Amino acid sequence: MRNFLLPALLIISFYSCSDGDLQIETIDFDSATIQNCTDPVAESSNVLFKISEDEALIMELQNGALNNGVVGETVTTESTVPSQTKLTYRIFSENVTSSYFCDDIPPVTPTVTDEIEAGDGMVIIETVADEENNNFVHTISLSGISFITESGERITNLSINEFGEVTTAIPN
Repeated sequence: MRNFLLPALLIISFYSCSDGDLQIETIDFDSATIQNCTDPVAESSNVLFKISEDEALIMELQNGALNNGVVGETVTTESTVPSQTKLTYRIFSENVTSSYFCDDIPPVTPTVTDEIEAGDGMVIIETVADEENNNFVHTISLSGISFITESGERITNLSINEFGEVTTAIPN
């Protein structure tokens, strides 16, 4: 009986463990450069994105998230995900370029093979004036970001703590 029980338990434990449909182990965009189609504007919402071959991380900042700041001070703005800022991770059928996001009519290829929305986290924006006091430099960081797949699985093994820097003009 013992000779039968041990193999049976091993087989049952092997088949009972499932990783589900989750194929993404980590989301890493630290080495990718932040891009945008139009110059960011402090008074409106802004779409920023990072591309890494066939993957993209898209951030849609809420209206006014890139505030005007104060010359001589560091101003910190926080925006919650997903209620204020939308963060989307996409996997494409082949390498993607900025024209996919910036063209009036997006190209037919590549196609989106998977899209996952962030369901939790915080976007932190630190704003300071540059040395010449001509522009505000906004350093965008992510904290506690968690993506949720369609099956309800969470992806929290992220390497995207610093999203990047963008500049806006200091108003006269």
